Amino acid sequence: MSFFKTMTAAAVLMGTAMPLAAEPITLNVLYNLPGFTRFHQPLAETFMENNPEIRINFLAPAAGYNEGHQQVLRAAVTNDMPDVFFSGYHLLDELATTLAARGQITDLAPFIEADGGQSYLDENFAAPMVALGEVGGVQYGLPVNASSPIMYANADLVRSAGGDPENLPGTWDEVIELAVAIREANPNAAGLAYDIAGWPDDWLWQAMIYQQGGELVDAESGTVAFDGETGLNALNLLRRFVTEAGQPVLDWDQSRQQFGAGLTGMIFSTPAHVQTIEELVGDRFELVTTTFPLDDKEDGGVPTGGNAAVILTDDEARQAAAWEYLKWVTGPEAQNVIVRITGYLPTNIRATGDDYLAPYYVEHPNVATAARQADRSRPWAGYPGGDSVRIWRTQRDIIGTVMRGEVSPEDGLAQMVEQTNNLMR
Repeated sequence: MSFFKTMTAAAVLMGTAMPLAAEPITLNVLYNLPGFTRFHQPLAETFMENNPEIRINFLAPAAGYNEGHQQVLRAAVTNDMPDVFFSGYHLLDELATTLAARGQITDLAPFIEADGGQSYLDENFAAPMVALGEVGGVQYGLPVNASSPIMYANADLVRSAGGDPENLPGTWDEVIELAVAIREANPNAAGLAYDIAGWPDDWLWQAMIYQQGGELVDAESGTVAFDGETGLNALNLLRRFVTEAGQPVLDWDQSRQQFGAGLTGMIFSTPAHVQTIEELVGDRFELVTTTFPLDDKEDGGVPTGGNAAVILTDDEARQAAAWEYLKWVTGPEAQNVIVRITGYLPTNIRATGDDYLAPYYVEHPNVATAARQADRSRPWAGYPGGDSVRIWRTQRDIIGTVMRGEVSPEDGLAQMVEQTNNLMR
């Protein structure tokens, strides 16, 4: 559907007259992470070539998801927000709830309906993926980037410990067993690295909760849901990574360098690091990847990181133009470009077809791993109360003390639960 047809259909559904576009519409767009310029810029150029009536003006990218989130909330006070924003999934609930109360974020339902409604969604997105853009049953965003944690393994170290790189462990007890064997066979190497204590957000913590089938927050009470066996299991595992598997507690960049040097058997990270890690490894050893281990094979899942594109303008012509841009960046052609550049899993189901990613996945099996666990995707949740960033910084400090043995897992969990519940009030 063309831009002008979209304007007409959306205007009819909203019961308004269609605004006339006398000159090209310029959309101000804010995304997070400067490294994402690698795909945002060429995609915008192609979009503008195909849609000369719409111009894309990128604002300076935010340093990270938290920074972009705070920037938009500050801009909302003066009603000087970008027309389109790429919100981290874990912060979308807070963003949408805050802005919807002020009429500053766009419900995408009329635009989706104008393009075929549920049939449009079904043709382009798996249900768990499109749900990443929902808040309170309202579709505020479309999923653009998606990543879930995967395992990277040094196949040479795995073989030295009697393991099979083609059949890597699928549960955490099995992972630790292999890590111990790697360490015993290679005294100078760590068995694994799970760099949660230096990670900038709680993605890896949520992964340890979700893989057990647990929840982050209890929906009824609004308090921590990992207060009990689930949280204790997670902290016990993190401590065992140090005591049994020999993990040094480093920040994630240092840890990645250690892995690239051949000094770590397994590392757990985002699929966006595939190309970077392949470059670090070079020809030192054979690199393989596999899906994230699950202790609960039936109900366990993985948190889906990344972002959804949302529309923040209330101008009807700009909304219609923004919708065309959203459809483009979440469509199969754009997703084909994004995945090849980032290593993320595609958010559009059509992008895995023969005309797009299928041949690429054959040539790059390490990139294909993330797509194999798309059906395990769970939302990367935020905490109620609007203080998710501070909550994670508090949790991360406690987790670090547990991993270093300064605090027991039991005491660490009690501290995490108490302080998280207090920060949610």
